[in-house]
Amino acid sequence: MRWPWGMSGYQWTVVFAAWLGWGFDIIDALLFNYVAANCIPTLLGLELGSEAAAMATKQWVAAMASVLLIGWAVGGIFFGWLADKIGRSRTLLLTIVLYSLGTALCAAAPNVQFLVFCRILSSLGIGGEWAAGASMVSEVVPAHKRANAGALLYTSAPFGLVCAALINKLVTGYWLPDHPEYSWRVVFLFGLLPALAAAAMRMVLKEPEAFKQEGDHNPRLSELFSPQLFPITRSGFLMAVTALVSWWTLSTFQAPLSGALAKQEALALGLGAKQAAALTTSWQLIATVCFSLGGGIGTLLTVPFANRFGRKTMFAVYYSGSALAIMATFGLPLAPIWRIYMQFFLGLTVFGVFGSFTYYLPELFPTRLRATGSGFCYNVGRVITAFGPYLVSTVSKGGVEKMESTLFWVFLVPFFGVCALPWVIETNVPRAVLDPD
Repeated sequence: MRWPWGMSGYQWTVVFAAWLGWGFDIIDALLFNYVAANCIPTLLGLELGSEAAAMATKQWVAAMASVLLIGWAVGGIFFGWLADKIGRSRTLLLTIVLYSLGTALCAAAPNVQFLVFCRILSSLGIGGEWAAGASMVSEVVPAHKRANAGALLYTSAPFGLVCAALINKLVTGYWLPDHPEYSWRVVFLFGLLPALAAAAMRMVLKEPEAFKQEGDHNPRLSELFSPQLFPITRSGFLMAVTALVSWWTLSTFQAPLSGALAKQEALALGLGAKQAAALTTSWQLIATVCFSLGGGIGTLLTVPFANRFGRKTMFAVYYSGSALAIMATFGLPLAPIWRIYMQFFLGLTVFGVFGSFTYYLPELFPTRLRATGSGFCYNVGRVITAFGPYLVSTVSKGGVEKMESTLFWVFLVPFFGVCALPWVIETNVPRAVLDPD
């Protein structure tokens, strides 16, 4: 049978397995954000919809987001190292099962402390899955198709974003709309789906030949800072941290900003409480879909840019576009609904650039350090972004104008990425330090 791109059926199976793993971990990462308003007050014994419940929810959402980001960073670095130690397929399956169980156990949480513990388990697995999956795809797919497969792999992220919103809508909006005190537990149970997928993957996945032929399976994190590899590590880190800070700042603000804009619109139209709540839910979903759709398209567009003009030029285009999109979205005098629609252009640039990391970072490092280096560069920046949720919690109290003026200045982050381009290493040319396997 003739498969697309000249790849074999097994190579496509590996890409699909990694695609599912990344998509599912995005779902598991975001489910909490959609149910927090009911979950947190219930576990704290507060009346749903009360002022005390709203305040507690904001505080705990910020705390949980920081826990997720720090756990994500730790898991990404540790499981990246483990993937170079014991293998890509084993680590991929292990991390999927870990974040699945962590999310599903949230459904049984008797208190907030247990919920934090479950979120830590999930975050460790979520962080580790990417490095193992990206490294496996890089080593199984033909070298000339790595960019294509890598970008395709990341399209599962916007898919995961939309699925998380739809799962919440299905359970809380259609199945159990009158039972907010426990509908959130049912939402968390959907976290078991990735574990079922992992069970199926276990029967077909095997270790890449490049990994099996590599004699040294004793990676050391310190090697990333050796004179030979430090320029590579610096290049990957600078590009990844720019994307991470931009994405997490904007995506964390997305729900509260779209909700605040909807309430502002509802007040202007004189809508009742029930209609205002429906408008809020609708605008938040529209914002998510626009951001995700733009992200999916932007992800795929990294391939022609990267292959034709090189990785360095591709980063220049995306980070310049990100800065312009941020300034336009939050600086122009737009009607509220158009700020929602502008999420598409934020997704196209800020979200889209992530499609490059699934091929750029594995290209930088030799086989024996591929997952370790990729996992470190891609995840260590999350420690920096962990402070972002508290910024959101503080700024959102100032209303729509305060949020918009704050988000406008986020353009400085991708501008930093453009300024860092002289230190970026181009991988679209033969390099002795790159492993040509």
